[in-house]
Amino acid sequence: MADTAGRTALRTQTVLRTHAVLRLHTVFRTQGRRMAAASGGRQPSGTRHPLVAVAMVLPLAALLTVVFGGWEAVVTQASSVAGMLGR
Repeated sequence: MADTAGRTALRTQTVLRTHAVLRLHTVFRTQGRRMAAASGGRQPSGTRHPLVAVAMVLPLAALLTVVFGGWEAVVTQASSVAGMLGR
């Protein structure tokens, strides 16, 4: 009997968490709609220009390369690619 009560309590906690997450999701979605309406009804398309993505990634890639000492591997790979391209 106690085992059933424990499972019921666990199930109740899970359901309450799920409802809380759904309420939070609804709040954010409503807030986003309000912000879009305030900005003239335009919503971003969700796409990003490839050069913007590269500009965002390159600093982190350079940092990781320096921190983990992978610079030699990058140079070796780049020279191999250049060799295959005939340069």
